[in-house]
Parts: sequence; C-alpha cells; structure tokens
Amino acid sequence: MSTSSTSSVIGASVTRVDGRLKVTGAARYAVDHPIENVAYGYGVSSTIANGKITQIDTSAAERMPGVLAILHHGNTDPLFRTAGPLQPNSRPSESRPPFEDDVVYYYGQFVALVVANTFEQAQDAAFHVKVTYDEKKPLVHLDDVPAPAGPPVKNYTRGKADEAFESAPVKIDETYITPVETHNPMEMHGTIAVWNGDKVTLYETSQGVMNHQGVMSEMLGVPLDRVQVISPFCGSGFGGKLFPWPHSLLAAMAARRLDRPVKVSVPRALMFTTVGHRPLTRQRVRLGATPDGKLTAIIHDVLNHTSHTDDIMENCTEPTPLLYSCPNVAAAQRLVKLNVGTPTPMRGPGACPGLFALESALDELAVKMKIDPLDLRLRNYAEIDESEGHPFSSKHLREAYQAGAERFGWSKRTPGIGSMRKGDEILGWGVGTATWSAGRGAAEVRVRLMADGTARASSATQDIGTGTYTVFAQVVSDKTGIPVERIEVVLGDSSLPPGPTSGGSTATASVLPAISAASTAAIEALLKASVRADQSPFKGADPATLAMTAGRVHVKEKSPETGIPFEQILKMSRLAALEGNGKSVPSHEAHKVTAQSFGAHFVEVAWDPGIARLRVSRVLSVFDVGRVINQKTARNQILGAVVMGIGMGMFEETIYDPRNGKPINNNFADYIVSTNADIPELDCIFLDYPDSAMGEYGARGIGEIGLTGVAPAMAMATYHATGVRVRELPIRIEKLMQRGMA
Repeated sequence: MSTSSTSSVIGASVTRVDGRLKVTGAARYAVDHPIENVAYGYGVSSTIANGKITQIDTSAAERMPGVLAILHHGNTDPLFRTAGPLQPNSRPSESRPPFEDDVVYYYGQFVALVVANTFEQAQDAAFHVKVTYDEKKPLVHLDDVPAPAGPPVKNYTRGKADEAFESAPVKIDETYITPVETHNPMEMHGTIAVWNGDKVTLYETSQGVMNHQGVMSEMLGVPLDRVQVISPFCGSGFGGKLFPWPHSLLAAMAARRLDRPVKVSVPRALMFTTVGHRPLTRQRVRLGATPDGKLTAIIHDVLNHTSHTDDIMENCTEPTPLLYSCPNVAAAQRLVKLNVGTPTPMRGPGACPGLFALESALDELAVKMKIDPLDLRLRNYAEIDESEGHPFSSKHLREAYQAGAERFGWSKRTPGIGSMRKGDEILGWGVGTATWSAGRGAAEVRVRLMADGTARASSATQDIGTGTYTVFAQVVSDKTGIPVERIEVVLGDSSLPPGPTSGGSTATASVLPAISAASTAAIEALLKASVRADQSPFKGADPATLAMTAGRVHVKEKSPETGIPFEQILKMSRLAALEGNGKSVPSHEAHKVTAQSFGAHFVEVAWDPGIARLRVSRVLSVFDVGRVINQKTARNQILGAVVMGIGMGMFEETIYDPRNGKPINNNFADYIVSTNADIPELDCIFLDYPDSAMGEYGARGIGEIGLTGVAPAMAMATYHATGVRVRELPIRIEKLMQRGMA
C-alpha cells in the first residue's frame, strides 16, 4: 500500500480553509446576501397533480398590504426553452419553463408567484390566491399505468444471457424495489435576483454556477455576458442543486417586472415537489451460476418513474456489466411517466439503487449455494472491464476486501441465521461492494502571486461542502510552498475562469490539473521577473536555473534558505502581482482504460426481538479511490455518505397520496432521516493508490462512492440476523416482526 509523504500538504489532514467563516456565521449562503430594497416572492403551488387551471382569482390577494405583483401564466410572457445538447451549459432541471401554459403536471407545481414588501405579506397573500382546476385522476404509482411496451431507453448485451440463464445449474430470479427518496439539505433552495439595466445577477445555491448561467441566459433570453451567478457557499445539495429549478426563473421574472431585487425561497414542504427526487425503481435481477459459484448469466431489468415533462433515467445498470466477471450479461432500462415532479440525480444516482438490487441478488445466490458472500465476490472478481474489454486504470478492490475483512473480523462470522449474539441482541453481518465511475472534465483556474506574500486562486466552480476551497489551497501550496493559510481561494462566481459542475464526483479531478498548471505558469512568470529586476540577486541569470520552493526563489542546486521570499522579487520589480492561467481537459487516457473507483462496506446490525429494535451497530468502509488529497475532508465525505446510506436502508421514503399526488410526509417530522442516535462509530480506510490516468495527482472523486453499497450490506446483515430477506427498501420493523410472530 502506498502512502503520501507526511511532509507534503497533499495527502495531509488539512482543516478546511473556509471552516472559520462557517462556524462563525460569516459565510454567506444564497439568501443571506444583504441586498437593499429586496422584495419577497412566495409561490402559489398546485393542489392537484393532473389537470388544467381554469381560473386564477387574485383580487383578494392584490388588495392585501404590501403586495406588489402576482405573476401567473395569464399575465406573463412565456419564457424560452434551452437548447439542451446543442449548447454547452444548457441543462435545466425541468425543460418546461414555469407559467408556460395552464397545464398542471404534478402536485406542488408553481402556478403563481406573489411578490410583496415582506416575506410575511407575500406568504399571507399567497394563501388568498384562489385557483380552480379541471382536475383529472393523478397517476402517482407504477401500478397506475401499464408496463412500457416499447424498446428500452438503455440496453446492454454481451454473450447470450437468456440462454445462459435458462441452462444455469443454479438460478436466482428476484425483484427489488427502492422508493422515492428526497434530497433534504439543510440549506433549502433559494434565489435573489437583481437586475441592473439589462444585466441580471443571481445569488444562488448551486452545484453548477456555469450551467446555471447558461440556462438562465437561454430561458430568460439574455446574452450570456449579461448573466452572473454567485454562489460562494452551498449548504449541500446531494445532486438536487445541480441544475436550475423554476423558483430561480420566477425570481428573475419578478425582479425584471418590478425593477427591484426579488428573493424567492423554497419552503421545506415544496422541497418534496419542485426541486427533484430520486425516482422509485423496480428491478428484476436474474443470476445464473455454476455449482462452484461462478456466474454464467446476469440479467438486470429496471423500471423507474419519470415526469410527464422530462425523461430522466436512473442509470441503475451502469455498474452491472463491469462489476463482476461474467460472459453473458443483459441490462435494460425503461421509463414510466407519472404525475410527479421531475426526478433528478441524487448522490450516487443509478449505482446506489442498482447496487442494492445486484448486491442483494448476489447475497441470495451465496445463501442458496452456502458460500460465504465475500468469497462469492472474490470468485467472480473482474480483472478487466468486460463491458468494454479495457483494463482498469487502477483497481485494488481485492485488497479492499482483504483489508476490510481483516479489520472487521470477517473470519469470525458464522453463517447460520441468528447464530451470532451479544447479550440480548442478535448480530448480523453483511458486506456490500461499492463502485463509481471516475471522470475528469474541463476547468480553468487563475493563480495570482501578490506582493504582500499571499496568493489567490480563482475559478467558476463551487464548494458544496465537500472541501473544494481547501483542495485549491493545498495544490497552490504544494506547488509554491506558500502556507495554506496565506492562500485566498475565490469560487462560486460565473464571472471567474470557467469551472466544472460539482457533480458525478468529478470536480476535484477536473480542477487539479488546472490548479497545477496555473500555479506553474505563475511561478514561471515570477522566475522571469527574478532575472530582470535591477536589485535582484538573480539578475541576468537563466530562469531555467531557478526554482520556487517554500515560497522562496532560489538557485535550483541550492537550498531554499539561500534564496529570497517571492514577494521581495515583486517589490523589486515594482509589481503588485504576477499571475498564471491553467486549463485542464478530459483525459485522453480515458479512451484506453476504464477509470473506476471501488470499495467495500462491512456492516453489523443488532436485532433485539424482545423489543423489536433493529440498529446499525458497526460500519467499516474501505476504498480504492486513487490518491487522497485531503485525508480529513475525504473521511468526512465517506462517513457522511454512510450516514445517508443508513437512511436509505432503514428510513427514507417519500409517500404520495393517490388521491391528489401530494407527498404526505413532506416534512422532517414524517420523512425520517438518520440522526446521531442512529449512527454507530464509523470506520474508514483509504488504500491511497494514485491513478496515473487521472493526471499528475492521481485522484479520483469520492463524493458518491461512499453511499453505494451501504443499503445492500445492511439488508444482507438484517437477513443474517433475522432470516427476513428485505427486497423493498426501507427495512421496516413491521416486516421483521411479522416473521417473529409467524
């Protein structure tokens, strides 16, 4: 196992450079910006899920104190649609602009916006807007509509999977269901829109300021250079803030109409309707195997719901063709349109529910064949990506299994149901494989070395709570030797050099080469200045003989202590600063190899049948994610993902009322998420093998992979403890009690 040098800032446990701002309350989130003369918008949302608006009566609301305007489809000009794949940075969350027509597609859809001098006035008036509808019966469950008859929206085949399955000596054929899950970050969605002439500035909570700028430009009909999106801090998003939602457009529309700044915040209840969710999936998995446990067939059929306005696929079959070695694989996905809001990516999209089905089926095969579930995975270990025939750029999953098994004590596991006890509790142990693709996109970064001895790095990407500010500072420090605390990082503004969206676990890998290149360019400019300044001890020297180390310019063959601080060079040259620009592009190596991260979760649950209590008592996660840039923030990402995984496995489910399509548990009292009381001591191991295909630093993203594989490991552990096979999440106590009472 390789390890990063303890003397290097890269790979160290560096405290977040933005941490003090956050804990002192100085960090400004979207709706925190102190904008003068701001008005407040409050949405009027539909109380039906299917039908048409027949009348909007605003007369009573318009007479109420402080009301400035009430916008709806009858008094606003239609917005434009985006160009989609024809233009970069052109993806909205809903392709249909708000107020485009009188059709209602889902409960909670914005049908009007009340704008008033205060939030309270806008909220009160919104409740006095009377909307009448021509209502139709909503379709909110998969069983409400016929199964799709057309070809799948995604299809993969190799070998002859159907024939191999039919002839297999051992078979598993089961269906697994994951429910609707709703993103619930602490910071709810919100926008402040400010027009200055024909330019609009949007203070946003966004995972992609560049895409947000592009979408708003197209849908508002404003040139790109007249739209600025500012999002210096984002109170997490989990995928729900990747693409703009209708409230952002409504704020801009209202501000343009009134020629006054307008703030629109999405209340918690509407977080369940207007800003996306992970769609429900129904997955049939068929496995065929030889008597010694070698897979001969994998067939994975997926159905997920989408909205009537957009086709959003939960890519559950993405890991299916490559995770295990098997000659015959078929995977197909289909969509069903329901009267719900448009789904959107949620942390680990596709792979999370997909691995719940695939890993659960593999465990059922292990039980049927009386093979240790970890041993079965090793028997079917994929040495290459059999879906493409490519080698993996770097894969150490076998070592992850072994390291995890050793630390967890897997060899002490006894296979019998209910055979492991601790006091009054029955213990169950499970393992789940985790995987996520590794990507690297385009990015631009500017690094500025300044005469006061500090540095500044800037890019139009954003930090959504993952530690991006700190990674920027670490790389600049690594290249220049300037201490992290003397490096300012500026992110979250579309006017800066273009940066990537924070999604798909690609942001860090995308910006690293650009930060490195920009730092190097700034250093090169500094070294050239060193040989030109009259007072410089290096005047007349060849810049190639010089270096910058520990923040000092020196002769390469000599130690940094023999040189002088870089800021003295700038002062000698009467320069305020020197800067460098750097770019990164998708790796060319990606066409030759498959870049993929891997890991394994080892989970222990404790079941007390006397009081019908199931709890997660221990989790160990082991990951092969390339080089780890910051041990502290990386660990934070994994442990946070495991917490979400426990929520996915045991608690989370959005439930729709079949009468009107309303999410009936649209609050934190009824939509259950993991709390501290639900979380045991969590342990995490990083193998830390740099992946050369990902560039100089060899880092792959870690945002999603920590969530993949948690839920199936929990379901496996639950079966081991109780004998109840849970194929539909979440794991409900009622299901476990029913077996105990039978």
